[in-house]
Amino acid sequence: MSFQTASSARDDALAIWMAGVNRVRSETLVSHVMRVRDDVLSIGRLSWPLASIGRLEVVGAGKASAGMSAAVESVLAGTRLADRLTGWVNVPDNCTRSLPHVHLHAARPAALNEPTAAGVLGAQEILQRVSSLGPNDMVLALISGGGSALLPAPRDGITLQDLLQVTQVLSAAGADIRELNCVRRQISAIQGGGLARACRAGKLITLVISDVLGDPLDLIASGPTVPLDDPSSAAERALELFDSFALSRRGVRTAVRDLLVADCERLRSGPAPAATPLPELNHQIIGNNDVATAAAAEHARSLGYDTYVLPLDVTSPHAEVVGQELVTQVLLPRLLGSSATPWCVISGGEPVVQLVDASTRGRGGRNQQLVLAALCELLKVSTGQAEWALLSGGTDGEDGPTDAAGAIIDAQLLQAARAIPAAPDTYLHRNDAYTFFEALGGLVRTGPTDTNVCDVRVVVGR
Repeated sequence: MSFQTASSARDDALAIWMAGVNRVRSETLVSHVMRVRDDVLSIGRLSWPLASIGRLEVVGAGKASAGMSAAVESVLAGTRLADRLTGWVNVPDNCTRSLPHVHLHAARPAALNEPTAAGVLGAQEILQRVSSLGPNDMVLALISGGGSALLPAPRDGITLQDLLQVTQVLSAAGADIRELNCVRRQISAIQGGGLARACRAGKLITLVISDVLGDPLDLIASGPTVPLDDPSSAAERALELFDSFALSRRGVRTAVRDLLVADCERLRSGPAPAATPLPELNHQIIGNNDVATAAAAEHARSLGYDTYVLPLDVTSPHAEVVGQELVTQVLLPRLLGSSATPWCVISGGEPVVQLVDASTRGRGGRNQQLVLAALCELLKVSTGQAEWALLSGGTDGEDGPTDAAGAIIDAQLLQAARAIPAAPDTYLHRNDAYTFFEALGGLVRTGPTDTNVCDVRVVVGR
């Protein structure tokens, strides 16, 4: 297809990124795997006659779970199962809406990805609902990224404040999502398979939109419906992380460590047998970062770009490093090369940011920090006359405690940055990328997207 010249590189980067987001919107993903035909409910490759299902209880948590719930309601509307459909799903407060059968519970404020008392109330309600069911009933769990903070249920001896401190301290110390959720699930009564153990329905089907690279079911939303294969190793790993990040020295109560130690000692002799049989379990990943980056690449090619998709980040490097490498290894070699072909490089992942002390910290998120690091690298060199753009954004529309999904830079914004009196790296060093990009018009704002599959990054040049 011939290259489209009507729009700018910035417009194209935004359109390419949005194409990736649109492909993984939760209502679309659910409608692709769930249907009712001839009084038979099909979810993926599994099927059940509607008459064989007593009650259908929908539960779940996540940034994408509101759209997932709406899609379930749409699929079942007008069927004989609709009258037996009830549910409760924990979502951010800016994702709530009125649905006929499933209650969407505001479990935390928007842009505050931390456990709250409202989340605890919702988690308790979900546990009560699934424990009241019988063997002819079915639970449909709708799980997506952000579910760990939206589904807090402290174990005995652990408080909501403990959960909050663990989340805040590990995040500030630069822990990635695998490390964070490994510790959080160990001190939760609902995560790490707690929801599955509480469930008395005959079947528990889980639809998952993954925000963890590699799609490890036990770590997405901290795995509420995934009993651990090796509880002893999981407990040992949580204790190892607690100590390696020095959480006690950082203010987390010793009661949390005491619980982890007690778990390790108890499990060394082997896990205790389950008090009751687990329901029949089935998990289906219906969306992930691969799907989003592939859709973004498809759209880039439709615009005439020679397009490459980089391998996924698997070690979650620091956002600043990713931003610098996108400049030194992707953008500059192509801008300064001899190729006249328009090009696009797409990547996905979820890097981390080590936060400075709260007394000097500004506002921002990992995507904004990444793009600001890229800009600081670009300020060291000349990019010539080529047109280019670099964008990094969270597919959930939420980047850190801000109203932005991420940030975008291009040649014009770089020129404006060269003219400001304050050095951009001062904003970088105090985690204040939001303030910097808000002044220069570089923020990407989408509002809630009803999905969450990590981040997508787009670099284009022509």
